[in-house]
Amino acid sequence: MSRGNSNSRMAAGKGVSFSSNPVLAVKLPVWRSRLLLFFLFAAFFALMTRALYLQGMTTEFLQKQGENRYARTLELSATRGKIIDRHGQVLASSVPVKAIWAIPEDVLTAPDAKLRELAGLLEMSEAELRKKLDSDRQFVYLKRQVEQAAADKIVGLGIPGIETRKEYKRFYPEGEVMAHVVGFTNVEDKGQEGIELASEKNLAGKTGSRRVIKDRLGRIVEDIESIRPPHDGKDIKLSIDSKIQYIAYTHVKEAVEKFKAKAGAAVVLDVQTGEVLALVNLPTYNPNDRSVLTGAQLRNRVITDTFEPGSTMKPFTIALALETGRVTPETIIQTAPGAMTIGTQTIHDAHKQGTLTVAGVIQKSSNIGTAKIALQMPPQEMWEMFATLGFGQQPNIGFPGAVAGRMRNFKTWKPIEQATMSYGHGLSVSLLQIARSYMIFARKGDLIPLTFQQSTEMPMGTRVISEATAMKMRDMLESVTQPGGTATQARVPGYRVGGKTGTAHKVEAGRYVNKYVSDFVGFAPMSNPRIIVAVMLDEPSGGAYYAGTVAGPVFAAIIANVLRSMNVVPDSSVMNIIPEPSVPEAL
Repeated sequence: MSRGNSNSRMAAGKGVSFSSNPVLAVKLPVWRSRLLLFFLFAAFFALMTRALYLQGMTTEFLQKQGENRYARTLELSATRGKIIDRHGQVLASSVPVKAIWAIPEDVLTAPDAKLRELAGLLEMSEAELRKKLDSDRQFVYLKRQVEQAAADKIVGLGIPGIETRKEYKRFYPEGEVMAHVVGFTNVEDKGQEGIELASEKNLAGKTGSRRVIKDRLGRIVEDIESIRPPHDGKDIKLSIDSKIQYIAYTHVKEAVEKFKAKAGAAVVLDVQTGEVLALVNLPTYNPNDRSVLTGAQLRNRVITDTFEPGSTMKPFTIALALETGRVTPETIIQTAPGAMTIGTQTIHDAHKQGTLTVAGVIQKSSNIGTAKIALQMPPQEMWEMFATLGFGQQPNIGFPGAVAGRMRNFKTWKPIEQATMSYGHGLSVSLLQIARSYMIFARKGDLIPLTFQQSTEMPMGTRVISEATAMKMRDMLESVTQPGGTATQARVPGYRVGGKTGTAHKVEAGRYVNKYVSDFVGFAPMSNPRIIVAVMLDEPSGGAYYAGTVAGPVFAAIIANVLRSMNVVPDSSVMNIIPEPSVPEAL
């Protein structure tokens, strides 16, 4: 038996407990252990309370915060609708491309050689690329609307933090020929001009969305749900005929170059339906490449620019006088001595005409004859006639930028103003307005609305003048293109045509200057009119500026080709026309 065991037995035998050994005696106060136990229980209670609060009171908030770190709502692009012409030819369509975006902090870890290669594929300098990547944001676009081939090469570089997103880019097959009709979209695929803007709501459709889970590098690891499917935009079918558009564009361009004009424009209307078959402006632009685009190229002059129409207004003054019984086509008007003073102002004819019939006033385009007829009528009657035709009012054609022009209220007219307005000075119109107004002659007296959408029903017209008056005016307008008229160069082999020239000084800073706007409005065939063509040249130069010389031939070239393309049967036996010089109209 060992000595230790012997001592233990001895202690036990003496009645002394093991815990009372002086070495094991507790010397700390009891309250300290109790205080520690209290703190332990308090901490446990606080943790339990916090857990209950987080799991019971703020569950929704915490779940949302968690989702913000891994769940994303992706926008699903809708394909923009196509724009097509009346025969189904595509004028605007969307092609898939890629948007290249980056997580800057990840991309900057790539080798310099890779970044240089990336900059080259993005068609930018390395400095420009690094400037884009020098951002605190977690997401930055490097380039939008990148072609698929280039995007594939960029992805093939394997640079961390470079991602792509599907989007669409508009393509315009007709380029500059159709630019002012179709317009264009911006990088966000939203319409900015033309039909793209006017029909934005229908073309754009509605985007969709879906919920996904992404990892920290932005890669999709799981689809959660589809929130809303995308709805593609609707296709828009226009009244425009691509073939007629090209015909008009070609001849206006030739005239602008030949006469060194500042600008040119033309519009072709369907007499029966009011459809716009062509709308052309020069200068123009290529909507597929707008890197260099000026305001002059962008202006849709047919509907946004106004000018004094000059003598193209005379037929309406004469028509009103015929309608009210004040004159007949055979009524004699004395225009000698070629000048007429009204108050302190004097108006002139280009040539002294002497005695003219009312029909002769139109054929020779006499300012004095027209003014004398106009002054027989109350100003209110003329104003009401012009207002009924749409002058001074914004056209309701559903096309952006259409202007009202300017026509003052008749209550402010002075006699000299009534006289000058009768032959197209002192008011302003757009080419589209003046083209539409000639509907009353081509349609036997009624006026119909215009449209850029293909029509399926014949429109209802508003009666402006009687059929008898309209037919008399047709004869007078046809005489304008006959020998002795101001637009002999507007004649067309095989077709009877009629129309009116207009040459007017331009107004700058409130004063007339020696710059001109030359326009011609006419229709054909006279036996049963099918189309109206209006042509305008702004500031023709090189010594020629009278409308019969510069605008008349353009009208003839357009209308001849359009009638043939529409297979309209000729109504004249004259197959060969010997050109004759036109008689200049009065300014």
